[in-house]
This record gives sequence, C-alpha cells and structure tokens, in this order.
Amino acid sequence: MPLKVMIRHAVPGFELDVAFQAPTPGTTVLFGRSGAGKSMIVSIVAGLVRPAVCQIAIDDTMLEDTEQHNFIPPERRRIGLVFQNARLFPHMSVAANLRYGLRRAPQGAIRFDDVIGLLDIAPLLDRRPHTLSGGEQSRVAIGRALLSQPRLLAMDEPLAALDAQRKAEILPYLARLKQALQLPILYVTHALDEVGRLADTLVLIRDGRVLGAGPLEQMLARGDLPLAERDDAGAVMSARIIRHDLGRELSELEAGGRRLLVPLMRQAPGTHVRVRIPAREVILAAEAPKGISVQNVIAGTVRGVVPDPGRRAAMVEVALDGAALLARITPDAVTRLHLIPGSPVLALVKSVAIEILAD
Repeated sequence: MPLKVMIRHAVPGFELDVAFQAPTPGTTVLFGRSGAGKSMIVSIVAGLVRPAVCQIAIDDTMLEDTEQHNFIPPERRRIGLVFQNARLFPHMSVAANLRYGLRRAPQGAIRFDDVIGLLDIAPLLDRRPHTLSGGEQSRVAIGRALLSQPRLLAMDEPLAALDAQRKAEILPYLARLKQALQLPILYVTHALDEVGRLADTLVLIRDGRVLGAGPLEQMLARGDLPLAERDDAGAVMSARIIRHDLGRELSELEAGGRRLLVPLMRQAPGTHVRVRIPAREVILAAEAPKGISVQNVIAGTVRGVVPDPGRRAAMVEVALDGAALLARITPDAVTRLHLIPGSPVLALVKSVAIEILAD
C-alpha cells in the first residue's frame, strides 16, 4: 500500500504545490536544496501545519483530506518525528527519554529491548543528554520516536548537524532500522550520500515543486534531472555478492544483469549490497580494449544522451538489464562513437571506482 501526498499551500514569498506517492514499507527521501519546501511537507504530513488543500494517506488511513473536511490531529496520527536537534528532555536519563515515547503509545510490535539493540544504546541508558555526543543524541531521539509505535517515521534532516565522522557512525544504524523494522519512513535531506544509503523512493523538490519521483535506481540514472548536473552524479544499483577471489583480492558481484569486480569485501557470498558508480568514472568504448588495467567492461545500450553545455559535456544513459549507468563524456566523444539511443556500447569501470554503499 502506498504513502500518498498531495499538498497545495502558500505562505508569504513561497508556494508549495506537490504530489507524489511511494510504496510502503520503504524509505521515501525528499531531496533538494534548503528552502525547497521539504520541511514544510513533513510538518503538513505530521499535522503541525494546516494547508489550504491537501490529501495525505498512509496505507488505508486518510490522515487529512481538505475536500472532505477530514483532519486527524497530530497526536492521533502516530507519526514519529525526528528533527536536526534531538530535542531530548535534559532532566531525564536516556532510559526515561526513551520510555517517554511509550507513555501514550498503543500496543505495537516495536519493543524497548529491540530498539536498544538495534541502535546500540544500552551503555547510554543511565546517562543524561548533555553527556552524549551528537551522534548518540540522534540515536536516542530515533529510539524515542520508534517507541511511540509510529505508522510512519518522519525524519527532518536528522544528520545535518553532525560532522562527517559522527554522520558516518550513525548511517549504518539508519540502514539497519530500515531493514529490521520495515516501517514507512519519510526522510528529508540535501546530502546525496544519505540518499544512496537509505532511499527506496526518491522525490526531487525544487522551489516547492516536484521535479521527479520514483524508485531510487531509476531516478539516479536519469541524465535529464538536476542530480545529473552535480559533480558527484552517478548511478546506484542493487547488487549481490557472487564469490570472493582471495588470490586476486577481488570480489565478484552481480548487478543489473552484469558481473562486476570490486576490491575484496568482507561480507559472505549471497549478501545483498548497494553499489554506486560515479558518472565521471565511466569510460565508453565502441569495442573491447586490450591490455588495460580496467577490470569491468560492461555491455549495454545507449538509452539517451543529454547535453550539458555548462560543462561542455554530455551525460549518456547506458541501459543494462533493469538498471542503468551514467557516463559523463565530451560531446566530441559522443560524435566519434556515434552514440545515439539504441546503439550498443561498452562501459569501462575501474574496480576501485565502484563504491559499496550499504549492506
């Protein structure tokens, strides 16, 4: 069943007009620059802001429908909110902060001990919030929201205030929650690394409008969307570890119906991971080269060519089986290789250029 959101709302100097839906359970990421309207969407979904026009539904529950004068108040929507600031009660211990989420919560499947284990916060239970690091505070805030037994977890840039090291520490916990609890999650960010690790559905927001919405792998592999204009543009694909070659210090993955070689991984064969291949690291060829160090020569078909005049470049979409790569090359290379939609092409990718995002 889907998460459905349709909102039209105006405040002085800004107008929000968005509509999207996403399957549940799963993580729907709202991505865009500051001021795009992402946080306003979360506030409206949570019932904290009453919009002019909206329809908001989670699975079979209509939370708000202005046309039908249907409005469920915030305290009855069962939406667990997590903000940039952890907003923990300073006079309470971590354990008391966590149990606060249980006070008015209905009976549910999310248990106290499970949350403690998933977030690895057992050593923190007797401490006060002011003694915790930023990452620890964030984990406690997430735990408190989960223990309210939410039908939706809404997270408004929960990692934005953390430095790179703390952010790297907490991202694996968020990925673990996503897999373990199978909750619908609405997640706001403007950080592309968080998108790659966490998103199932990606909604691109700009100036109060939806530029595109859909499954993560499809959205990141489109050369016509603003993400393709970024220096760090690239495709993300689901992959499975096939085997390890200890002698060569390489692991073999299957992704998009193709075999990929990456530096030796620690996970067991059969493990599912996500991989990211930056567009700037992909070389295109009309025929297989010989005597080169590149391990991955991937056969595909040109799906589209999108000019990027600002960079004097072009973004080429290379279709695989149910997936796609992006390659940023020069217009001259497009002409020399006769790259048009439907033409066969080989994508060359160094093993060390393939990023393992999640496991």
